[in-house]
Amino acid sequence: MSSERAAAARLVSGDPEAMRRLDAFVEVFDRWSRTLNLIAAKDRPHLWTRHVADSLQLIRLIGTPRRLVDLGSGGGFPGMIWAVALAGRPGFQVDLVDSDQRKCAFLREAARATGAPARVHAARIDDWLAGWGEPVDAITARALAPLRQLIEWTHSRLTAGATGWFLKGQTVDMEMAECTIYGDFNFIKHASVTSRDGTILEIRRRALEGGGDG
Repeated sequence: MSSERAAAARLVSGDPEAMRRLDAFVEVFDRWSRTLNLIAAKDRPHLWTRHVADSLQLIRLIGTPRRLVDLGSGGGFPGMIWAVALAGRPGFQVDLVDSDQRKCAFLREAARATGAPARVHAARIDDWLAGWGEPVDAITARALAPLRQLIEWTHSRLTAGATGWFLKGQTVDMEMAECTIYGDFNFIKHASVTSRDGTILEIRRRALEGGGDG
């Protein structure tokens, strides 16, 4: 096992079935990335650490929500990786939203090949969220948009009790400073275990802190 794949395996406690499904995802990813720009070319040799493990690290923080929505899913990070890794969990469902029809085709093929409990929605994020009526436990996004835009998109869901988990980089503090108007939310920073400059930003309604329904 390569050292980079081993890093991902540790994040799923070495679960052989989860790793089998992740291997199947990587196989589909490699095939589609030959013609579709899913990640930067310089990142392809480090797919397991920079993208797969980077997505898997959220599991230690979030646990296992029943309903996860991933925005701007693109190459499948982090939402599809969650769906693949946790495919055996009863009642677990991931909704992946992206406006790029070709990337949505890739995501559907990845879900088929891995048996992941994922539904793919080819739509603009704001339009999709405005019309989505099902309950949501957690919302994720990675390298998608500035924090203020993410909160504007998801504000009603966060207010209703969903928790936001946004993977951010070096600009996280500056982005948080632009969001002080959202005083009804707690912003909690978690250090990334895969990147020295990375932060996982947890956002939840203040009323839920200390034991609520989120």
